[in-house]
Amino acid sequence: MMAYFNNQKEPVPEVETTVWACTNDDCNGFMRENFTFEEKPHCPLCQSDMKKEVRVLPVIGS
Repeated sequence: MMAYFNNQKEPVPEVETTVWACTNDDCNGFMRENFTFEEKPHCPLCQSDMKKEVRVLPVIGS
């Protein structure tokens, strides 16, 4: 017997996460704070300065 759930997937848990966000309005680049090695990183996409902000993102790892 098979059960069908209209292709629904289990919801991914999300959490408030501190990120570095690109200051260039034309760029959507950001990275999680705990994935950076620099104290004040530059955007890996456009090399602009980045600022800290908080976003709600999916949980990575366990």
